[in-house]
Amino acid sequence: MDALTWHGEGDVRLEDVPKPEIEEPTDAIIEVTATAICGSDLHLYNDFMPGMQEGDVLGHEPMGEVVEVGDDVDELREGDRVVVPFTISCGDCWFCENDLYSLCDETNPNAEMAKEAMGHSPAGLFGFSHTLGGYDGGQAEYLRVPHADVGPIKVENDSLSDQEVLFLSDIFPTGYMAAENAEIDDGDTVAVWGCGPVGQFAIRSAWMLGAERVIAVDRIDERLEMAEGHADTEVIDYEKEDVYDRLMDATDDRGPDGCIDAVGSEAHHTCAGSHDEPDRPYVLQEAVKSCRKGGTLSIPGVYIDEMDGAPMGPLMNKALTVNTGQTHVQAYLDPLLKRIEGGEIDPSAIITHEADLADGPDLYDTFNDKEDDCIKVVMTP
Repeated sequence: MDALTWHGEGDVRLEDVPKPEIEEPTDAIIEVTATAICGSDLHLYNDFMPGMQEGDVLGHEPMGEVVEVGDDVDELREGDRVVVPFTISCGDCWFCENDLYSLCDETNPNAEMAKEAMGHSPAGLFGFSHTLGGYDGGQAEYLRVPHADVGPIKVENDSLSDQEVLFLSDIFPTGYMAAENAEIDDGDTVAVWGCGPVGQFAIRSAWMLGAERVIAVDRIDERLEMAEGHADTEVIDYEKEDVYDRLMDATDDRGPDGCIDAVGSEAHHTCAGSHDEPDRPYVLQEAVKSCRKGGTLSIPGVYIDEMDGAPMGPLMNKALTVNTGQTHVQAYLDPLLKRIEGGEIDPSAIITHEADLADGPDLYDTFNDKEDDCIKVVMTP
């Protein structure tokens, strides 16, 4: 089958790889009908994530049709249309039973690698390094889905297109959990750093959760325009004005009630230090500085390792609450599907590029270089 594979920094290829097979009785195989490139994939593309091996199949935002199920799969049948969350979760461990699906204790076969780096292992993830399980990803014609009764959500509403539901796999729940983690109360002002795909969903989710004002920060015109085009979102181009000063002016010097870092490790800024290394602290420094005293910092942006320059003094002295983590996708699937079905949100509105899987290598370059007004790529195998 065709799949997009990793071969080092900046080197993504379309290759013929073995078609997946049932390995455990709890597995399912899906034929992928839509898959996307995520901003997190760029951490792999830029060779910042440890544990990648040449030939690894990429991608963690897939959906498709079930073509085979293992003997112990009860919830899915051949022909079911499903969206597959990027988190692989067993459903039975303490963390899964407490809806902390991205912290599953049982799905990373390489848990010792993760423990060495982090102290504990989170869940296994599709297409996101051997440190997090070595699972093949979904930028391919077919995908093996472990623990198939726990992960995929069936989409039985035929009026919904793949494009409308695909992002339940990651970025819609990720943006929504980011807004939840900002602990938004009615009337709050929320600032969002980063207007890429996750930032766009964090913005939309902040409005859904009752924010009175949402202010978005970026430097890319098309991303700022997309953000500004939703509800009454205000925008700041950080290359044209000082973010802290603008946020103080907007909040009578109090600062936003909640600040969301939807950028993560590869923040772009001339003050952020070397661009040859990940985990640049600039966005965190600015968000901590700007957030009101006693406010909340939400971090959906992916960080890889340790960070010099983390603003621990201001964080502590301002009594900020910090909420972060990979998204517990399975906990959000049903309620967010209902929001889509109810017309509260059309996730497909952020798609800028649709193409075949064969176009994937070129689109990785385009997305990484922020060319051609590229915000979100969806591919059809």
